[in-house]
Amino acid sequence: MKSSDGLLAAWRQTVARAKDSPAIFDTRGEVARRFSDIEESARDFQTKIDSFAESSVVALQIGNHKDWPSILIACLRKRLVVLPLEQSISHQQRSAALSVCHASALVNCDDIAPHVHKLHNNTSPNWDGEAPALLKLTSGTTAAPRAVRFRSEQLLADCNQICETMGISDVDLNFGVIPISHSYGFSNLLTPLIARGVPMVLSRERMPRAVLMDLARTNTTVFPGMPVFYQAFSEMENIPALPKLRLCISAGAPLALAVGRRFQDKFNRPIHSFYGASECGGICYDRNAFPAVTGLVGQPMRGVDLEVIDPMASSSQIRVRSAAVGDGYFPESDKEKLSGGFFVPDDLLTKTENGLRIVGRISDVINVAGKKVNPMEVEAHLLRFRGVRQAAVFGRASALRNEEVVACVVASPAVDEAGLLDFCRRGLSGWQVPKRVFIVDAIPANERGKISRRELARRFAAS
Repeated sequence: MKSSDGLLAAWRQTVARAKDSPAIFDTRGEVARRFSDIEESARDFQTKIDSFAESSVVALQIGNHKDWPSILIACLRKRLVVLPLEQSISHQQRSAALSVCHASALVNCDDIAPHVHKLHNNTSPNWDGEAPALLKLTSGTTAAPRAVRFRSEQLLADCNQICETMGISDVDLNFGVIPISHSYGFSNLLTPLIARGVPMVLSRERMPRAVLMDLARTNTTVFPGMPVFYQAFSEMENIPALPKLRLCISAGAPLALAVGRRFQDKFNRPIHSFYGASECGGICYDRNAFPAVTGLVGQPMRGVDLEVIDPMASSSQIRVRSAAVGDGYFPESDKEKLSGGFFVPDDLLTKTENGLRIVGRISDVINVAGKKVNPMEVEAHLLRFRGVRQAAVFGRASALRNEEVVACVVASPAVDEAGLLDFCRRGLSGWQVPKRVFIVDAIPANERGKISRRELARRFAAS
């Protein structure tokens, strides 16, 4: 690989400086990899991918495996394009992603080591210019898979913006329970280790109680988490002490005000909301961690410029510009949304005295007989009802009104649908009031912590 590759140049400095220092710990606090081990494994993995042509796509579906940094470094050196895949995707989704991205190989693993499987049916893509170093898979506004193209320099820029904005350095210890295959985990865990020597604990645990115990056992200082973890931690009894934990980050979904306050009361630590996107990495960060309102994401990250597209509206989309913005979508481009160093997210934001706040998404707005309903406004109202712990609002087809508002809530046994509907009628406009409120044991979320309103609409479709 050419010496101009930013991540590889940063890695050479990291491994020279921290050669014998621990890089990856397991959840028992034992050293799983030193920086020199990562380098040795990278050189070994290079021999396994020698047969692939330059600019070929290699898909990785290995979970939070300790060989992640070694495989990425090896692929960068061989000028191969890495496509991270989450472990939770279905076989059908994986097949579609491999086909759309023209993957030449799939790397997966057993409990011992990753294995390389050649995919003979795919040919390398025609990149029409410089090949990317990484493809981040995203569904966009449809169910069809597509990827975002990133060069090494853009990945490094995102890493630098995150570490400098959040004050993360090589004296910290990251806790890696969020998937490295997701943009959040890749940028907050993997690239800081490679480019800045920030060590991490790697966890495959999904039970919140076990995650909390591992946080205490490993003396973690930085926890990049999701709202679902913080909510669970706040509801636990007999919690362990966390003497070393100094920075709690929440991303993947808006952090509810009540969750942030309960966590701070219980653990005496604030949660910093972090807002980003696969297409551009980090966008905003709540530096003050001021729990003023649900959906607050704070000010732009260092090195990120934001333009409000409709400054006269109460809420608007924004245009994000930074050195970390991807080059474009693959295989089909969308130059109005992502190109030329800018990206326009689907989120609707509004300004507050404490920074920007996410108030909805263009794609989630419910059309009730011509009236536009922002589901997050209805969710915020439902969460004010005593006993309601979670709420998800979505639209489903209606023969009379185009769409109707429907809600799912997780609540205490004393809460019933009739009481919730009456509460909504007294506090919301008529077109915002849900047609039905389903009380459920849990609202399903993916491993990124996001709730799919489309999936809920399918599940609770009107008969």
